[in-house]
Amino acid sequence: MKIGIPKETRAREQRVAATPETVKKYAAQGHSVLVEKGAGARASFTDEQYTAAGATIGSAEQAFASEMVLKVQAPTDDELKLMKAGSILVGMLDPFNKERVTILTNAGITAFALEAAPRTTRAQSLDVLSSQANIAGYKAVLVAADLYTRFMPMLMTAAGTVKAARVLILGAGVAGLQAIATAKRLGCVIEASDVRPAVKEQIESLGAKFLDVPYETDEERECAAGTNGYARPMPPSWLERQAKLVHERAKAADIVISTALIPGRDAPTLLSVDTVLAMKPGSVVIDLAAGRGPVVDQVTGRRGGNCPLAEADEVVTTVNGVQICGYTNMASLVCADASALYARNVLDFLKLVIAKEGKFEVNLDDDIVIATLLTHEVSPDLRAA
Repeated sequence: MKIGIPKETRAREQRVAATPETVKKYAAQGHSVLVEKGAGARASFTDEQYTAAGATIGSAEQAFASEMVLKVQAPTDDELKLMKAGSILVGMLDPFNKERVTILTNAGITAFALEAAPRTTRAQSLDVLSSQANIAGYKAVLVAADLYTRFMPMLMTAAGTVKAARVLILGAGVAGLQAIATAKRLGCVIEASDVRPAVKEQIESLGAKFLDVPYETDEERECAAGTNGYARPMPPSWLERQAKLVHERAKAADIVISTALIPGRDAPTLLSVDTVLAMKPGSVVIDLAAGRGPVVDQVTGRRGGNCPLAEADEVVTTVNGVQICGYTNMASLVCADASALYARNVLDFLKLVIAKEGKFEVNLDDDIVIATLLTHEVSPDLRAA
């Protein structure tokens, strides 16, 4: 099979879908791999390394004309025009974007959205959301440390003692847990909140204090259990009690990192405007859900995140001196390792759709394949013809 690796062209995207390590394995399996010139340069992978691994260096047109195209993000409209009907696309394709799904269907492309893989033990090695969220949680703490105007750890010096930074983590999924671990390594005092009671033990094992909001109804307990490893929207009664607790703890915090996302829905509001305005001057908020929250400006269509004041890919300073960072692609800031992990995820996924003899096949009895299969076969127009 001919596999194409194009360069990512979307803004702020520095990752690449295959590394010399995975290209070598594709080549060993008998596949022909074509990498667009400079595709891995921003992630520190040179064309010479790809050539040594067995790839051919070519143009974007050649990469997109391949039988199978491996991407990090969904192709743009112009890139999609370069793909042939009946070709295969693998990447993080935003499966909840109905307009994009329709476009891929009309283009006659078989597309696999890797972020739709189930949260099961068997799917762990190809779980792109976990591998990239892990990196995002790590980088979020380092970005916060850069914006924060004080030390992170406690220091005892001849000039006096510096107190450790107090960090509040909202959402203890993969990104949140990594943020806790990273902040702990930097010597911070950490508190964390999550709707799921099952993560309490994980939070405390990493050295943070769990902010417990008791459940008062069966509905609250059922929602807190989540679905397939993901959080579910909580009832207003519980959210109101959580908001009061978060408000008090945020006022005492120096850094707040929010990571809460719900697949297919707007990110929940966890840090209100009133809470931000009550925080200390010089405090920092890192909102990993920026741009994916409810619409906060009906004229421009701007969306907030876990905080309504967050702006996608911007650092804004509020009137009381709180900095809010809304970077939407933290993993791309650690692009070398993010690419390496993502490329291995893709490699493991392809084992499910490429037979040993190198033939592509869609096994509709495989739960991972059927979950990630976004579009299949040719367009309706081509079928009619």
